[in-house]
Amino acid sequence: MAKYLISFPGAAMVARGDELEAAGRDSRAVIEAAKAAGVYVFAGGLDESVRPVLVSADGTIREGGYPWGPSLDGGFTVLELPTREDAIAWAARIAKACRCAQELRVFMFDPAS
Repeated sequence: MAKYLISFPGAAMVARGDELEAAGRDSRAVIEAAKAAGVYVFAGGLDESVRPVLVSADGTIREGGYPWGPSLDGGFTVLELPTREDAIAWAARIAKACRCAQELRVFMFDPAS
């Protein structure tokens, strides 16, 4: 089985007020369903109030992430699933619950993980 990253950037979350509260409730329900199905690996969002640091190979530390890259924020879910079709189906459930589109990516296989 492969591990899939289902994610969205913070700017994609446009729900506000009661709709945001409902999105939180509904997305937690999907995560509980993933746990019950035995496919859940990890989920969460990055704390955007804490700035990233870039740690170089020589140990040098610099405030901020890669200067040429996009900001990494938003919500992330990792599920372990047998097929891409299953991953798409779970991504659709998460998208519906979160009220925003989800990006789906597959992790490269690593026999040590």
